[in-house]
Amino acid sequence: MASLGDCSVKVALRIRPQMAKEKIEGCHVCTMVTPGEPQVLLGKDKAFTYDFVFDIDSEQHQIYQDCVHRLIEGCFEGYNATVFAYGQTGSGKTYTMGTGFDVNLGPEDKGIISRAVHQLFEGIQNRRLRSQEAGTQPPEFKVSAQFLELYNEEILDLFDATRDAESRNRKSNIKIHEDSSGSIYTTGVTSRLVHSEEELLQCLKLGALSRTTASTQMNATSSRSHAIFTIHLCQIRVCKELQMNGEAENGEVNGVDSGPIAQPEFETLMAKFHFVDLAGSERLKRTGATGERAREGISINCGLLALGNVISALGDQTKKGGHVPYRDSKLSRLLQDSLGGNSRTVMIACVSPSDRDFMETLNTLKYANRARNIKNKVVVNQDKTSQQINALRAEIARLQLELMEYKAGKRVACEEGSEGFSDLYQENAMLQRENDTLRLRVKAMQETIDHLNTRVTHLLTNEVSAMLNKSGDGNEEIGALIQKYIREVEELRTKLLESEAMNESLRRQATRLSSRSTFPASSLSPAPGHPPGSSPASMSMEAELSDVLRRAKVDIERLKKKERRQRRTSPELEKGLKKRVKLHAHENGENGLNGQNGEIDSDDNYIEDIMSPLQEESGCDEDEGEEEEEGREEEDEFDSDESLVDSDSDSEEKANFQADLADLTCEIEIKQKLIDELENSQRRLLMLKLQYEEKLILLQNKIRDTQLERDRVLQNLMSMENYTEEKASRIKQEYEKRLKEMNRDLMKLQVAQKEHARLVKNQGRYERELKKLQVEVNDMKKAKVTLMKQMKEEQQRRRMMEAKRNREIAQLKKEQRRQEGCGAQCRCVIRRPSRACAWFGRLVARGAADSQRAGGTPVPQARGLWLSHFGLISTFSRLVCSSVVSLA
Repeated sequence: MASLGDCSVKVALRIRPQMAKEKIEGCHVCTMVTPGEPQVLLGKDKAFTYDFVFDIDSEQHQIYQDCVHRLIEGCFEGYNATVFAYGQTGSGKTYTMGTGFDVNLGPEDKGIISRAVHQLFEGIQNRRLRSQEAGTQPPEFKVSAQFLELYNEEILDLFDATRDAESRNRKSNIKIHEDSSGSIYTTGVTSRLVHSEEELLQCLKLGALSRTTASTQMNATSSRSHAIFTIHLCQIRVCKELQMNGEAENGEVNGVDSGPIAQPEFETLMAKFHFVDLAGSERLKRTGATGERAREGISINCGLLALGNVISALGDQTKKGGHVPYRDSKLSRLLQDSLGGNSRTVMIACVSPSDRDFMETLNTLKYANRARNIKNKVVVNQDKTSQQINALRAEIARLQLELMEYKAGKRVACEEGSEGFSDLYQENAMLQRENDTLRLRVKAMQETIDHLNTRVTHLLTNEVSAMLNKSGDGNEEIGALIQKYIREVEELRTKLLESEAMNESLRRQATRLSSRSTFPASSLSPAPGHPPGSSPASMSMEAELSDVLRRAKVDIERLKKKERRQRRTSPELEKGLKKRVKLHAHENGENGLNGQNGEIDSDDNYIEDIMSPLQEESGCDEDEGEEEEEGREEEDEFDSDESLVDSDSDSEEKANFQADLADLTCEIEIKQKLIDELENSQRRLLMLKLQYEEKLILLQNKIRDTQLERDRVLQNLMSMENYTEEKASRIKQEYEKRLKEMNRDLMKLQVAQKEHARLVKNQGRYERELKKLQVEVNDMKKAKVTLMKQMKEEQQRRRMMEAKRNREIAQLKKEQRRQEGCGAQCRCVIRRPSRACAWFGRLVARGAADSQRAGGTPVPQARGLWLSHFGLISTFSRLVCSSVVSLA
């Protein structure tokens, strides 16, 4: 991250001109500015020096150029800035900053904020044009603004259109926070995104109109709150200079074409500019404030006192490192970045030159003098990606420099792995130092030779002149000509000696080159596979360096692709997440259904486990069991088909109800939005009405005061002995001119009042429409409630029918299972007597046969015995069947 290091707070002093009231009352000027020096003398013995001093005749553009112009240019480089005006009430702070509302303000009287906004958007346009001319991608800019007011230690949002006049006395929900880097930010504040200079100035005017002002004995339009207008600038630009430097170094190091131009790298810079118009310090004795005005003045002085304590703690070198009471006031907390933080700060101290404000002026000068000792730590506000790219770029440049030194033979790597300078480099450095020493000696000898040549020329000239004088034919012209010829001869002789020395040097060099050419060619040719002037160690080190450079470039490209992918696929990512959530819900639904099916399967298995012993015991045929199961499955399918038909009809009714409910909800939301907009517009109209009425009353009071002042001046002039008609007429014309200007302002405000009256007239129509919409919303809400009751009743009725049908189905299934169990038992009981009869028949037959063979019981007796047994068995069977039937 780039840094400017410690940067002192710059302090500028502005002395406002005397007002007409002060001149009339005979106030003298007690300040004097030293010409050409930023120094001011207060009274006779109190001198103060600042960074900038602007005298009474200074203009707005001069103050802006000297103090603020460079701060706006710094914002384009990512540096925060702050300009705040301090001084007593009525010293010209609001006029200097330009946060007041004046309908008759000329271009030369524009404040610092208006000029800064113009320079900001002009700089944005110029940078885009330069990028287009250079054929590069233009930077992207995003400008947003905030306007805060600190009134009675409560932060108010001047951009909030929903607040009313009573909200000033309520507790604000705006909070002040500090992030991990120490920067201060606020939550709950309206931030307006602007795209042009006119849009930003319109926001400034709306906020200035909502600011709290009131009249006191010292100032007719005194600001009763501290105002902070903040501009946030976000810039995404191409790192073209660093990229071009890097490519040039790559080309020089590698000695080959670097290939296609890489994609441009982007960096994101953020900056914020605070314009602070502090409320003036005041004394209740002089302002005559009572009631609400007195409470406002006390709150203003408390905030300025806390700010002064912060300045004292930061500016006192003996308290360096001690506690700084930023949290004693919300004003000092909001300005924590500007005082001792990450910001380039300029303080403009506004003072009055009149001697009746001597003490207030002295306190302001001392206050400003302490602020000069504050040191801010200014750094560039970059995002983390840009910082990482810059760090990687610096690492690449360092590695390229080391690689170039290795290739040039300046650095070598020893076998142990340590680095050092080569013998050739050390010898070259020693020869370089010796060469520099010889150059100095040659330069000294050349000066000595020139001096000796001049002396020789002078001596020869004197000698020839003396000879000519002896012969009687000499004159001054001949002597001058001879001196010229002798000088040229000496210069030619010197050039000849230099040429001979150069020729000898060239001859020696040619001899050395010819002796070198006699060496074997193999001694000069490089080893195969190695470039000239390289060794295996240097080649391995070069390979490692190239590998590091390649990995760094791959990391940089990966970071850039990741950043572009995040920018491009952020909406796709949201869609993907939504689809993933839906899929997860669907899977959960299927799992639920699978769970229910598992329960049904377990119930079926339980029934089968119960019926299996009976089936095993009875020895029923498999075909009959399969037929019964098929019949049961057909009945279940029929029941499921009926339930599906019922559920389809219910789902259709439910969908219809939900569609009707959604339509009603949508209509209610639309009507509610219209009602909110109408209420907001009505609230804004009321606020504008109150503000226009306040401005109108202030202007009327100002006109009345001016007329009284004019009458008083005329009376004073009438009573003066040195009264002149010309002076009286001039003053009269001046006041008449002021009255005309005020009348024009009054007419403009009256026109605005008429426009406001027209808006108020339309307010009745808005109220009727509002009532109509409210009635419609209430009707829709009632219809919604009725529909929801019907849906609830229908759902309850459907649940009751479904529960009844489920109970009936359960009873039928239970009866079916009971009948099936009874039938199986009957079949078992019927089959057992049959088998017993057969067994007894076989037994009787076998006994009869045995008796015949043995000559025992005759056959009729055996048959009677068999019939008696058969009768018993039949009776038993009938009893069993009757018992089964009674059980059934």
